[in-house]
Amino acid sequence: MSTKPLRLSVLDQSPVPAGSTPAQALANSLDLARHVDALGYTRLWYSEHHSMDLLACTAPEILITRAAAATSRIRVGSGGVMLPHYAPLKVAEVFRTLHAMFPGRIDLGIGRAPGGGQLEAYALKRDRQSPTRDDFPQQLAELRAFLDPTRWEALGDARGPHPFSRIRVAPDAPGAPDIWLLGSSMWSAVTAAQEGLPYAFAHFFSPIQTRQAIEYYQRNYQPSTARTTPEATLAIGVICAPTQAEADLLHASVRLLQRRIRMDDRRPVATPEDALRELAAQPQAPNPLLAFTAGSLDAPEDNEWPRYLVGTPDIVAAQLRGLATELNLNEVIVNTITHSHAARLRSYTLLAEAMKL
Repeated sequence: MSTKPLRLSVLDQSPVPAGSTPAQALANSLDLARHVDALGYTRLWYSEHHSMDLLACTAPEILITRAAAATSRIRVGSGGVMLPHYAPLKVAEVFRTLHAMFPGRIDLGIGRAPGGGQLEAYALKRDRQSPTRDDFPQQLAELRAFLDPTRWEALGDARGPHPFSRIRVAPDAPGAPDIWLLGSSMWSAVTAAQEGLPYAFAHFFSPIQTRQAIEYYQRNYQPSTARTTPEATLAIGVICAPTQAEADLLHASVRLLQRRIRMDDRRPVATPEDALRELAAQPQAPNPLLAFTAGSLDAPEDNEWPRYLVGTPDIVAAQLRGLATELNLNEVIVNTITHSHAARLRSYTLLAEAMKL
């Protein structure tokens, strides 16, 4: 473990509180960006989700632009762009533009999940005339080459250079956004290690393979022009409050959210009181309408670390430090969802103070 202090970062999904609006959720996200910038968090990432009343962030590149303009220090990026929905050239153009406007502050987190249901994934397909094929490795290779043209040489073949090597992505500013590979499975760990990319594991979504994925990545990392040494982090849910009782009460909203997602129920974040009533009315989760999805269960967890750390700031800070030490991490990404925007801001404040950011 490095002797450097543990860095903390933020994943914001722009949660929509019940009784509020998606527009207000986006305004809350901008307010949170200013808040965590002032508190000393390292980076702020925005997720990509589609057709959900629950989460307002469908276009992370737009939120990145607003947040970077409203802050002065924090790195801002995507957590992440779901690359199968896009042409790599267009993603490269968008993020090179962001990099030109905010040099040295832009992260491009890449994932391959749909960010929504099957219908949304079909509506977002680039080609609906043929069965979906998994060309993510090719997409990733093209995207990296568009942002670093020296990589085109390795993508040529006996017929000559890759035809896309003639394309120059504008605006051509020095450097490039920092590419991260995101995931919640061994596939992403293997790919990040092979490609020599920094890696972020979505522990808050699926904690089953957290240790296995991160340790595999660290052991098998292949140095690249992007990184000579591995750089891993994980995203974990956190709720801090002055007392354990209040933290547990706030967490009820997330517990219900996780149960509802299993039932394909994407309603906004319930108040803690309403969540407790709904959870008590049906103590056991009903049979899912959807096939099992990792991260969507509300049953007690027996994983090495829970998806959400809930408690007073000193307790949560100690748990985060212990997790980071166990997995040899220098940075952890925190995802906090509460019905109350004020409670969410306070949670990040209390954690920053406890961690001495």
